[in-house]
Amino acid sequence: MKVTRVQYTVQPDFAEQNKENVEAVMSELRALNNNDLKYASYVLDDGKTFMHLVHHNSKNAEHLPASLESFKHFQTQLKAHLEIPPKAEILELVESSFNVF
Repeated sequence: MKVTRVQYTVQPDFAEQNKENVEAVMSELRALNNNDLKYASYVLDDGKTFMHLVHHNSKNAEHLPASLESFKHFQTQLKAHLEIPPKAEILELVESSFNVF
């Protein structure tokens, strides 16, 4: 299993819209009910720095979010409102106290 961690900071006046865009992506992902993908998004204390954690069990699941219309919309709007660009890191899960899949 791989985990992708992405962190970026948006302009303060865009933070609420970014949350709405993320919610649209999550809603579309939930509707797909793909058991090979777990995706969560968080906002840091500053209210404008976002972190996404994507757990994926297959190559297909790894590329699934980027194929969604809601994700394409999210990315288009995000590019125009960044303070700090996204930094992506690939992690490998060692162990967890909960069932990831």
